Amino acid sequence: MTTASKTAILTEHASRYLQQLCKHFAHKRPVTFDEQAGEISFSVGDCRLKADGSALHIDLTAPGVEEMEQLKDVVIRHLVRFAFREELAVDWQDA
Repeated sequence: MTTASKTAILTEHASRYLQQLCKHFAHKRPVTFDEQAGEISFSVGDCRLKADGSALHIDLTAPGVEEMEQLKDVVIRHLVRFAFREELAVDWQDA
């Protein structure tokens, strides 16, 4: 049973954060990205990112609930580190 979750984080720096996340994980994980979209494959699931002028959209898929919680944690923990100058509101919508 695959689980899915998504969020849209309001920020004017969506493209910058998308690129920082992808560059960071590219040293360890399979990653593809450009300024508007990216995908990171983790051992516990997949992360798809899209940036527009007002938000960073994150879509996650994982094989189970435990893996999803790990995936959410690692993605947001790193994002918060890169976005230390602003407070990001993250509201996950589980499918």
